[in-house]
Formats: sequence, C-alpha cells, structure tokens
Amino acid sequence: MRRSRLSATLAAFVLALSGVLAVPAAAANLLANPGFEAGSLSGWTCSNATAVSTPVHSGGYALAGTPVGADYAQCAQTVSVQPNTTYTVSAWVRGNPVYLGVTGGPSTWSGNPSAYNQLSLSFTTGNQTSAQLYLHGWYGAGTYYADDVVLDGPGGNTPGAPGAPGTPQATTVTTGSIGLSWGASAGTVAGYRVYEGSAVVATVTGTSATVGGLAACTTHSYAVAAYNSAGEPPKSGTVTASTSGCVDTGLPKHALVGYLHASFANGSGYVRMADVPAAWDIIDLAFGEPTSVTSGDIRFNRCSATECPNVESDADFVAAIKAKQAQGKKVLISIGGQNGQVQLTTTAARDKFVSSVSAIIDKYGLNGLDVDFEGHSLSLNAGDTDFRNPTTPVLVNLISALKTLKAKYGSGFVLTMAPETFFVQVGYQFYGGTSAGDARTGAYLPVIHALRDSLTVLHVQDYNSGPVMGLDNQYHNMGGPEFHIAMTDMLKAGFSVANTGQFFPGLRPDQIAIGLPAAVSAGNGYTSPADVQTAVNCLVKGSGCGSYTLRGGTSPGFRGLMTWSINWDKYYGWEFQNSHEPFLNALP
Repeated sequence: MRRSRLSATLAAFVLALSGVLAVPAAAANLLANPGFEAGSLSGWTCSNATAVSTPVHSGGYALAGTPVGADYAQCAQTVSVQPNTTYTVSAWVRGNPVYLGVTGGPSTWSGNPSAYNQLSLSFTTGNQTSAQLYLHGWYGAGTYYADDVVLDGPGGNTPGAPGAPGTPQATTVTTGSIGLSWGASAGTVAGYRVYEGSAVVATVTGTSATVGGLAACTTHSYAVAAYNSAGEPPKSGTVTASTSGCVDTGLPKHALVGYLHASFANGSGYVRMADVPAAWDIIDLAFGEPTSVTSGDIRFNRCSATECPNVESDADFVAAIKAKQAQGKKVLISIGGQNGQVQLTTTAARDKFVSSVSAIIDKYGLNGLDVDFEGHSLSLNAGDTDFRNPTTPVLVNLISALKTLKAKYGSGFVLTMAPETFFVQVGYQFYGGTSAGDARTGAYLPVIHALRDSLTVLHVQDYNSGPVMGLDNQYHNMGGPEFHIAMTDMLKAGFSVANTGQFFPGLRPDQIAIGLPAAVSAGNGYTSPADVQTAVNCLVKGSGCGSYTLRGGTSPGFRGLMTWSINWDKYYGWEFQNSHEPFLNALP
C-alpha cells in the first residue's frame, strides 16, 4: 500500500544467473528445430519473432525476436522430461540483453549486441513430466538473435512403464478426509500411488482413493502415479483440496475490503470511522509502523489534527469501531505499508512485535491483524530454498509471532495479508533463496504456507506490478481482466516454486480476494469496474475467461475484492463501492 498520490511501479523482475556449463559434444538434444534450420519457427511458440538467414551462428537460419511494447518477444518450447533428473540447456545468443531460462527454474542472460556468445545452465526436475525452455529479449532493447539451442538429457518416457494418469479431481470432502478420482493410465497398470509431496498416502488398484486421517479445515495437494513391474513413470498433475469444518468468521460469502487512512493524510482526505459506509466488510486501519526497522515495536499513531483537521477523538474513534462491529464488520490494524519496513531479525524483536501489536488490538478493541509488509521487510537468505521449512530469521520470527497472536485471540481472530505479486506469484519463476537474483522474490510464500490454516483472506495487490508469468507460462500485464484471472488462478491451483522441486499448494477459495487500486491516483494498474467484474465472473462462474483456461477450476466461494483505499474511493465519488458491492452481493 502506498501513501503517495501516485505509486511507484514494482518491476524488479529481471534476475541474473551467471555461469557456463560445458555441453557434451554429442548432446542428446530434446528440442525440435533447435537451430531453426526449418527456415521457420516450427516446434516453437513465439511472439514478435521470425527465422532469419542472417546473422546466424551456424547453418542457414537463426531466431530473431523483437520486443514490442510490453511484449519482449518470448520464444518457448515444451518437451517431455523425467522426474528428479538433471538436464543442461545452452544457446548461442546475440543482443543486449538476451535471456535463456526454464519456466519455474533457473535463468541466465548476457548482453552482447555485436557477436554471438553461448549461454548455459542446468536444472533438476521435480515431479514434473515436462519442462519449458524459453528465450526472450527486454523492453525497448531492440532485436535479439538465438541459434543452436540445446536441451540435453533423457526423454520423458520409461520403456514398458504405464503412462501418466490424468490429473486427479477432488470428489467427496469431509472434515477428516478427501476423496480423489483420476483418469486411467495407458499401458499395463499394476496399481496407483497417491502422493502428497514425496510421501505416498494411498496405494490402490483402481482410479479412485480416499485419503483419511486429516485435520478439519486443512489444505492438501495430491498427485498420482501409476506403476507396474517396469517401474513408475512421471506423476500426474497436482490437485489441491481442503477438508471442511472451517470456523465461521462472520464475514459474508463475498466481502468488500478497504484500507482506511487512519494515521496520515495524502491528498485524498481524512474519513472518520463513523463515516465509512456500511458496504465495507473489513476495514484495515493504515498503518501500524515500527519505531525502527528491526525493533519489532509497532506503534499506531492516529492522524494529528494538524494533518487531518476533521479527525475525531480517540473516544469517538473507539465508539465508531464498536458500532461497525455491531453491524458485523471487522476492523483490523494493518502493519507495514510503503513506509513501515518491519524486519524481525531477533527473537526479542519477535516478542516485542507480539506485545506491541496486542496492545494496539486491545486498546481499540480490534478484530485482528493485516500483514502488509512491503519493500525490504521480507527476503530469503541464500540457501533457504524450502518454503515449507524456512530458515531465514525474519521469516521464522514473523511466522512464530503470527501464530502466537492467533493462539492468543482464538479462532475468531481475523488474519489477512496484502503482499505484492513480486513476493508471491513471481515465486513460480524465481525464488529468492536459490540465489537466482533478487532475494525477495516469493518471500511471502513461507509465511502464507505456515499460516494457511489460520489465514482468513489473502488479497495480493494486483497493482504496482511488472509483468508476471502465469500458469499458462505467458506473461500477464496489470490493468485488464486477464491479469486478475491469471494471478488469482495461481493462488487457487497452486504452483511449482522455481528451481526447488516443490509445489506451493493452492488456498481455499474463501481465503482469496483480489487487491485493486480504487482509482487512477491510488496506484498503478487501475482496472475499470467492468473489467474487474469480467475477471470475477470467470473465476466464480467460468464465464468470460477469454483465451485463459482456469487451472484451479471455478471458485464459487471466492471471498471478494480489496481496495487501496476507502479514502481514495470517497475522493472519486465512491465508484469502487457503488460498482462492486451490489455485484458481489448478486454472486451465487
């Protein structure tokens, strides 16, 4: 969230991974048309690219890609691979810059516009049965060239083994079990193993299974592999499902969430708590901020009368909060924001965070906490590559602090988070702990995962963002319905975490909302109400999705919409509220 009138675009998605690995002289190249000698882009999926006869590295043709506007001329090819296997990739490239990478894995780049040079990398597959190699340039950087591309390693078929089964679907769900069914594998099948991560949780001879012994209101992800005497081929795709029995937080099925500038003014005007319209179901008080970056000591200082001439007294503020709560509304303290950098580097800072946040909640009688850590609050130490078991102190201490607060206030405690796409969805392509560029990429994933069974709503900020790769392995740009569809589908379906071999399970639909700027002055990436509602109709009903196919299926329980901010919405005549509250109320 931003205090300034216009927010800076967060577009730090360029990551560099250097190092040249030798490719065997007799490379077992899995790519089709690797040198573009067909005189075309046959075998490749490209945008703003063509095969050219000059300049080439060898042979008669090479790839030429010219970025146009927000498209940086990606050319990609998907091949079958074996799980848990190491592959090497190389390409001869010319341009400044040129990127070579594997979707969900490592990437590398170089900048040489006058001569060809070789880029190389290696990667190890997880449970996947395919891998996508890509090349691309960069915005406004001119044409790049590529030739003699190699993906070296064993192909994805195991002789004599059955084929991969169909991606499972969740069937009957109870408080303690999840039923699954899937399409049969081709070939001779002795049985099927159901995996949760690397653990086998069921073995059956048919194409269905029930996984029992689960806790209520917990989320799980499963893949299935067939096997026979010849071995076990790659697993199916992954499905995420949740057990029932979740605690009712008192929120409507589809909610409107808004931030209220309670500690500052920024040109949009101060709005008294009593004057917040009844349309808003969750009101986030912006912001609680630390006394210093590493102190953990959070203070909530209400806007002064000098800065906000119409500010109400503390007594009237508390009375208005109680009145909102009597109407069923939830009022939270939001910690962080643009200026509130919070780094819990020590256990002492963790404990101070818990005590100081508790003091704010108790003083104003609040319903819970919103985590809005931005900037450099969260990053991953080198080598911290398992989001399920983080070791970086700022993450370990934050997770511990949030769990303590949840335990202290009980099941009715409302916990929300508002990360930027850089800290969540970009983890599909780059993960900071792998040292592949910016250490902050994907850094919210350990926190979300550790608190997933306590999390009320995750409303990622679908604004102030650069292009982000979705599950369709295409880059999506903010401001239109497709961006919101693709980003939200990632949260529902889950996704592989880059270069780690791990899968981040999706969230329940009731835990997912879309974060949006209320108006053009509130943040980059404003989306018109019509386009927002097109995205929501796709996510909830499966209609109007355009060319995008939902990987996570429809989400009738989709929680709703968040905006920065209530103040900006009032300044612009309540367009956000008046457009979206009746729309959400009319959803099934």
